[in-house]
Amino acid sequence: MVLSLSSHNVIQYLQDADLCNSEGGTDESNLPGSSKKNFNLVVTLADNRKLLLKQERNVNSEGQPHELFKEWLFHQLLQQFPVFGNVSAIAPLVVHFDEENSILVRNYLSDYLELGKVYHNNEIFPPEIAYAIGTTLAGLHRTTFQRREYKDFMAAAPQGEFRYGFYNPAQGVGSISPEIFGTVPSDALKFYVLYQQYESLESAIADLAYEWNPCCLTHNDLKLDNILVHSRWQQLDNCLVRLIDWEACGWGDPAFDLGTLLASYLQIWLKSLVVDPTIELEESLNLALIPLEILQPSMIALIRSYLNAFPMILEYRSDFISRVLQFAGLALIHQIQNIITCRKYFSNTEICMLQVAKSLLTMPEQAVLTIFGISQSEIVNPVAKIHKLPQPQKEQQLLRIYYEKTRLRGC
Repeated sequence: MVLSLSSHNVIQYLQDADLCNSEGGTDESNLPGSSKKNFNLVVTLADNRKLLLKQERNVNSEGQPHELFKEWLFHQLLQQFPVFGNVSAIAPLVVHFDEENSILVRNYLSDYLELGKVYHNNEIFPPEIAYAIGTTLAGLHRTTFQRREYKDFMAAAPQGEFRYGFYNPAQGVGSISPEIFGTVPSDALKFYVLYQQYESLESAIADLAYEWNPCCLTHNDLKLDNILVHSRWQQLDNCLVRLIDWEACGWGDPAFDLGTLLASYLQIWLKSLVVDPTIELEESLNLALIPLEILQPSMIALIRSYLNAFPMILEYRSDFISRVLQFAGLALIHQIQNIITCRKYFSNTEICMLQVAKSLLTMPEQAVLTIFGISQSEIVNPVAKIHKLPQPQKEQQLLRIYYEKTRLRGC
């Protein structure tokens, strides 16, 4: 029988696992926001150490992945291959994993804050933080890039299971069935109507799925809430960041990580829009309480630091920046779906978000100037001058053909 972790039995569990002194006790314990997938519990021990315990829900349900196993596996990879440039920034700090009960225990970083909350509370977006994130992420991708030993290691599966292939995250909205009328609010049906009207949007996502080429180890859930920054980052010589929650990590496409993160910055802008049915989309975008211009220095620092630390990616994929923007658009669509599913909510703000996502997916080259405020050549040229990257050959201009109702989901 699987143990169900709670505040009543957590101390006994820690004692049985030799993680807590039998005479220690606790000062406090609290729930920092459990999700549908995981139950989270922070425990403060008598010696002021803090541990974060996570237990995966419904671990025995058919089709449920052992996501906590992935985080444990990533911890084991760092132990076996200690060659990463900045291990401390990506180490999950795991101290215990109970596969039978799907419980993972790691040290809780009391001196760090969620980056999303730092941005929200202070409404400042220092490029230094984005620069540190881009450098850290590039180090992970560069070190594991096309290295079979890392790929094979991450292909391991929990005991008694068999893992095959790799998950392709380039998935659009699934097929609509009559059951949807009982699961989403009536206002949200407009999202599905609009989505199905955009043939070019479905085709762009299908192309993104077809061209998905996993080549390195990726985080796969790199949003602002999964990045920590030191509470005294302004006083430190180096801006210390931590990438956490490696439950979805695996072998994937580096553009997906960077695009997902870029989408988190764009959501700050989009959530501050002044929306009204009488206001045109372009006017709403210009009336944002947090203008895109305020975020652009951080977004530029993010992608430039990434490219500077991993210039080889431009040789591997000359269209890398365009793919990053496409994955950012896809992440915005997934965010709209999460809002509808979890919050049962859909408004004009989400309609604006869908319009931006469509532009990013279907016209990424044109969107570069809008999103970053500078051209792609201005982003790449400083990196190319330092690393002497070969100039991409001019491609023949061909008319893109969109096939009716392209369906490549699930590949």
